[in-house]
Amino acid sequence: METATAFRSGFSICYKPTKASLGGSDFVRVGSQLRMSPSGIKLYPSISHVKLSNRKVSFGSRKYTAIRASVSPSESGGSAAPIAPLQLESPIGQFLSQILTSHPHLVPAAVDQQLELLKTDRDAEQQKEEPSPAGTDIVLYRRIAEVKANERKKTLEEILYALVVQKFMDANVSLVPAISPSSSEPSGRIDTWPSQDDKLEHLHSPEANEMIQNHLSLILGSRLGDNSAVAQISKLRVGQVYAASIMYGYFLRRVDQRFQLEKSMKVLPQGVDDEDSSIQQVAGEDINGDRSDTSFRSTTQTHPELTSWSAGGVSPGGFGQGIKPSRLRNYVMSFDGETLQRYATIRSREAIGMIEKHTEALFGRPEIVITPQGTIDSSKDELIKISFGGLRRLVLEAVTFGSFLWDVESYVDSRYHFVAN
Repeated sequence: METATAFRSGFSICYKPTKASLGGSDFVRVGSQLRMSPSGIKLYPSISHVKLSNRKVSFGSRKYTAIRASVSPSESGGSAAPIAPLQLESPIGQFLSQILTSHPHLVPAAVDQQLELLKTDRDAEQQKEEPSPAGTDIVLYRRIAEVKANERKKTLEEILYALVVQKFMDANVSLVPAISPSSSEPSGRIDTWPSQDDKLEHLHSPEANEMIQNHLSLILGSRLGDNSAVAQISKLRVGQVYAASIMYGYFLRRVDQRFQLEKSMKVLPQGVDDEDSSIQQVAGEDINGDRSDTSFRSTTQTHPELTSWSAGGVSPGGFGQGIKPSRLRNYVMSFDGETLQRYATIRSREAIGMIEKHTEALFGRPEIVITPQGTIDSSKDELIKISFGGLRRLVLEAVTFGSFLWDVESYVDSRYHFVAN
């Protein structure tokens, strides 16, 4: 057997943006495949008392003042929890992480300043003349430009992440810490975090919440209201569902903004308010049709929620069960194929990279083994014990994370254009 690259196959997700699949499962395809980065991710140290010292760091052609925190073991006491599972590594990322710890309300102002410096550096880089092709310096010149572009990409990823974390802090919602077996819980459950479901649901519009509840119904099925029951589930599967839910939240916030605008202008398409819209009939045909059809098999294989949850007996409770009519779904179903494809695509590589790194920091790097037949060997897959209430909390956080990601990506792009047309 061969050991595959962990996250290139572990959390690789691709969806088909068909209207039938959207109507039945609330899912659409993201334009680029999501592959997890092989780079290691560390956790923030718990910080309660920090000592700050300034140091000069260089980025491109400019110098920045970063803040480095030193934690005294006697002062920290080990009681403070990390604010996010992902540690920011770039100089600007470390600077923003300290502001998040001490003065989170100042993060947007600090981001604006750093984006202005990044823009100045990028403009200066673009104005440089490339050496003559006849010289050997052109290879070195292009390599340096590539390194600087990668540095800017990493910095933008961490700026996006800091802004998303700051929005959670503004909402007084703590992010789930890195998933690890709990030593304090006798049953071995990993979901020792607080619920906060009500706070997360109030961050979305009523129409978006209808879609989110349908999304939860699809994943949890008949266990949706059974928060106390505990299941033993594949950690890889939970990670796939979490990453997919982030992308779903990104898509949901994007279409909901357009829906709310058209609703306020009273220009919604006809039939959006019809509870018995033909979308349900189309979805029902896709759900109840021939289960041996190859298109259905392809759809279930690309949706982690619809595949079997190994070793836990967790199933959607019947594909399509619990899906209720929704004005926002009816609205989305009025889109033509090209519009649906555009709204179902994450716009920037930086946003995709940030999703990858956050998911890896939260769930770790799974060991993926491919058999000679080309299938995944699940014998190396780690199993975790988690309640259905904990699963609900994870999905709600992921959807909200994706919604915030759309907001902050738009905010950053308005000040430092990096989103591809």
